[in-house]
Amino acid sequence: MIKVENLSKIYKNDSVETVALHSVSFEVTAGEFLAIMGPSGSGKSTLMHIIGALDTPTSGKYFLDNIDISKLEDDQLAEIRNKKIGFVFQAFNLLPRVTALQNVMLPMAYGGLTKPKRLKKAKEFLEMVGLKDRIDYSSNQLSGGQQQRVAIARALTMNPKILLADEPTGNLASSQAVEIMDIFSKLNNLGHTIVMITHEPDIAHFAKRVITLRDGKIESDIKNGQNIAASYVPKIK
Repeated sequence: MIKVENLSKIYKNDSVETVALHSVSFEVTAGEFLAIMGPSGSGKSTLMHIIGALDTPTSGKYFLDNIDISKLEDDQLAEIRNKKIGFVFQAFNLLPRVTALQNVMLPMAYGGLTKPKRLKKAKEFLEMVGLKDRIDYSSNQLSGGQQQRVAIARALTMNPKILLADEPTGNLASSQAVEIMDIFSKLNNLGHTIVMITHEPDIAHFAKRVITLRDGKIESDIKNGQNIAASYVPKIK
């Protein structure tokens, strides 16, 4: 589903070049739950932006569902983001004065679904994340954990190929974070492909595979207890 080949990203500021990613390669198959970890400056946010079609690489290729994303124009990237990727952000990004139901219905309106279909699907997804009794609450009446549940429901509405979660528990208390990760685990068990950015090892443990970045390179790619990137990643001292 996801294939990254020799991906590099270089930011230029006047005469200064900063290498954010250097020849990164990996694949993600349908149904995987992948966590991408790394310290500040490791390149994980840059990689997240590229996987989410929010940015393009300087060199290398990124395929999503057999489409070469690295060659698309801005309007084509916007269509990919709308139809193939469901985003869950650390800051929730909900409209504060509208209800949970209206927040979840919004992306479906942009997708051209009729109001009855939007209403039906929004209720189904809010029930899926345990908010059946909160659909008429505005987001500023909900706890942080409940707001993130709304964000997850909203991310599911367009049946995306992947769920991309950027530090989804970063603003939550420990108990709320566990509840949110339990939801991601259940979604993954239902067949959803999830790619999650996190700097917290205890959160990454919920994933079934963990890629660790350091200085823009893959330091390890652990799946089923094995470093599957060991054969092509040089050791970083």
